[in-house]
Amino acid sequence: MEILGAHATDLMTAAAVKLGLFENTEEEQDLAEARILIEALAGLINAAAPQLGHHHAAPLRDGLSTLQKAFREAQEIPDPPGEGPGEGQSRRR
Repeated sequence: MEILGAHATDLMTAAAVKLGLFENTEEEQDLAEARILIEALAGLINAAAPQLGHHHAAPLRDGLSTLQKAFREAQEIPDPPGEGPGEGQSRRR
């Protein structure tokens, strides 16, 4: 459980950096890399959720949702609904 949480946190932090959400990281913004990191995070959360249970999975899903929203806001041309990073993960369960 701790290992999954640590890796999820690492993915969230890396995605936030690539989205330019931290102070002094605006110049590091790279939406292509952010997309990959968010997709990986969504896959990890969805694969681990049954073992984690709702209590532990809910905060991870909240963090994922926040990153997805920030990604959508950072895009000049948003992805169609349901096609943003990690959005298709729920259909794959």
